[in-house]
Amino acid sequence: MNKVMKKTVSNVCALKIPRKFFCSETVKVAGSTDFVPSNEHEKRPIISEVIPEYDIAIVGGGMVGMSLACFLASMPMTKQLSVAIIDSNPALGSGISIQREDPPDPRVSTVTPASISFLQDAGAWKYVEQNRHAYFKKMQVWDYTGFGYARYDAGDVNKDFLGCVAENKVLHSALLSCVKDSDFKTTFYPLRLTSMTLNTNSMSTVKESIPSKELPSAQGHTSKLQLSDGSSIYAKLVVGADGGKSRVRELAGFKTTGWNYSQNAIICTVEHTSANHCAWQRFLPSGPIALLPMGDNFSNIVWTMSPTESNDRKSITEEMFLKDVNSALDDGHGPHPMSSSLGTRDLFSWLKMDATLSANEFFEIPPKAIRMASKRMVFPLSLRHANSYASKRVVLIGDAAHTIHPLAGQGVNLGFGDAFSLSRVIAEGIALGSDIGEVNLLKKYETDRKPANVAMMALLDGFQKAYAVDFGPFNFLRAAAFNGANLISPLKRRIISYASGENKLPIFFGA
Repeated sequence: MNKVMKKTVSNVCALKIPRKFFCSETVKVAGSTDFVPSNEHEKRPIISEVIPEYDIAIVGGGMVGMSLACFLASMPMTKQLSVAIIDSNPALGSGISIQREDPPDPRVSTVTPASISFLQDAGAWKYVEQNRHAYFKKMQVWDYTGFGYARYDAGDVNKDFLGCVAENKVLHSALLSCVKDSDFKTTFYPLRLTSMTLNTNSMSTVKESIPSKELPSAQGHTSKLQLSDGSSIYAKLVVGADGGKSRVRELAGFKTTGWNYSQNAIICTVEHTSANHCAWQRFLPSGPIALLPMGDNFSNIVWTMSPTESNDRKSITEEMFLKDVNSALDDGHGPHPMSSSLGTRDLFSWLKMDATLSANEFFEIPPKAIRMASKRMVFPLSLRHANSYASKRVVLIGDAAHTIHPLAGQGVNLGFGDAFSLSRVIAEGIALGSDIGEVNLLKKYETDRKPANVAMMALLDGFQKAYAVDFGPFNFLRAAAFNGANLISPLKRRIISYASGENKLPIFFGA
């Protein structure tokens, strides 16, 4: 009787269910590959729904999740995969409309040369260049004491630029266009993930009558994801790209380590009388303020301060806020580095290995902000790091794996690095005939990315803590380190290379 029932189920599924879909509620899928009817009247199974199966389910269709889809679509080994993208943003299915004349968005990212290279190879960067963006070759960093000062130039490391600032909506639209314009098999679900069952058995999948180009893992196990409209899908690998409050991370049981900073960031866009071509950052007693070029005479402000200050500055008039911004980027809170009564350049000249001082190294006052071009937004700052990035059938990338201080604008670049690395690991698994959801394969991605992410997190957290202290002797030591980074050429080159996305810590410097 059991043999008869097995054959009946197999025949029904083979006749009525298309490739890569599951029979649901007709067989037992939790822990057993055998169908054992519990009652005599169950001899004729009833198919109540069809559940699609995908190779990969990406939960979170933001910049990092979409970059993974782009990278997978661009490689011969992975472009045949079927991918589900789950995100409650309905615009993903229809496309994000961007016009260059649209008002600038206050949410921007500084993209490093390494990330740009990844996106160029995947075919996504050309879409960014069709909209507003700004490459910058120079960056000036200084502090409120008048002692600490550094200026970086792309020419110091024979690069064309240090980075490119683009609005998040421009990056997101570019990545989405890259996926949609390819022949990559993607399905968008404008829904939320509500629950997830890992390692359910997929022996009810029908494969017998289909010429197989499937991965070996198609004969093994998958995970079941339940969505907010009550529907479900199966996937061999679930990728959590759903941000700092990741639902995937929560459901999969990943533990995190971290803390909240007693700081908020206020972000907005301002306008100048002419285009800004330099990135500026000044360390103030309450936190750093950055002025980042965006193109079309616009710049983005990222200003870290206490929650009380941020709430006050969000509510004051635009005129008062612009006055505060211009003061913070000029001589408010302290003197310019070169106007210090102690003579900063002379004080630290012993650090410089060559005697000449280029005109490019002199302090400049940033351009004045004359008008607000966006609303002001405030968000709290924190540091979070998942103790593990991977387990069987599930993996974390981007902010789901690590959330960092926005001090150097490195958050999205770490996420792009994660997505690039994971796509390569998946391709390697396919080439070797491995199950793409196996933990041993996914741990290769974790081994590749965790050291780089932890190093960047530790560096930025150290900066944050160093400038949380305002004490005379400590200020002098901090300034010496600052000026050393500016005057010691080998160290300066290492810092620029590291900030550009190379995984070499700046403490190891050479030619």
